[in-house]
Amino acid sequence: MNRTVAPHAHSAFHHLTPDMVLGLVEKGLDIRCTNLCRPLASYINRVYELEGENGEGLVVKFYRPGRWARAALQDEHEFLLELAGREIPVIAPLALQGNGSLGEHEGMYFTVFPKCGGRSLDEYSEEQWLEIGRLLGRIHAVGAGRIPEGRITMTPQKSTRQQVDYLLAGKFLPADLAPQFAELAKVLIGEISPLFANTEMIRIHGDCHFSNLIYRPGESFYVIDFDDMALGPPVQDFWMLLPGYREETFAEIDLFLEGYETFRDFDRRSLRLIEPLRAMRFIHYMAWCGYQVAEEGLSRVAPDFGTREYWQRELRDLADQLERIRSAPEPQGNWL
Repeated sequence: MNRTVAPHAHSAFHHLTPDMVLGLVEKGLDIRCTNLCRPLASYINRVYELEGENGEGLVVKFYRPGRWARAALQDEHEFLLELAGREIPVIAPLALQGNGSLGEHEGMYFTVFPKCGGRSLDEYSEEQWLEIGRLLGRIHAVGAGRIPEGRITMTPQKSTRQQVDYLLAGKFLPADLAPQFAELAKVLIGEISPLFANTEMIRIHGDCHFSNLIYRPGESFYVIDFDDMALGPPVQDFWMLLPGYREETFAEIDLFLEGYETFRDFDRRSLRLIEPLRAMRFIHYMAWCGYQVAEEGLSRVAPDFGTREYWQRELRDLADQLERIRSAPEPQGNWL
């Protein structure tokens, strides 16, 4: 979450209609569409499935105002187009009439993608771990090519600090629990920040979990939804795929790295960042829920967000994760 400006509760984004959606896409692509306008699940943006008169499936994404500046959205599109140009299986945005791939209407940005069918898997075979490693190795080889202009930097002192400040400034916590959260976050950031020193930072997907890997039988996996693209450590793009904690998943990590290093070296010292990144994810998720509440009055992914019970649970989990980080064994042998 990288809030750039105040929310626009009365913008076109909050009053999208099928006629507006279809009209913008038809004008942007210079085509005619059928009457299909099916909303798709998205907790932040507005996403719809459409169909051209030629039967081509389309997906249009309207970006939530205030979340990303234009430069940050352009970073996402440029990365996707670079990857597609290298024949890496991602879903790149389509070119719009006279506006590149990023459309704009009344201060609201949108883009259109070709529809890509498939399904996600929550368990991978040994060969699939190798394949995913090769795929992400190729993506990161491109991602290392340049620094994005408008994206967050995924480190404790930058992205996590910003998210903590946002939650405290927004008064999302009960007043008597806010000091506990502030102190716990301060200690966490202070303890894990040194682990990120001298860590390679490149363009990464940023939110690479199993739902963002689409399986198509007979084809490669496709990586979708680069909405959270960031400048961050490469290890961020695979730890969420692991079926357990680091010490429980050595076999999967070995297979992944075998595939990854077909295309790119991996710094095994960065494996020690997995549990700190998990803690950072906890805070990222809290801030994400807070942003939804600020925009719409509720969080669809955490309906009890803001209650005493919610924050007591989150504080316990964050404290437990800090203890896990503190008690983690030092990496040995090939894991250095």
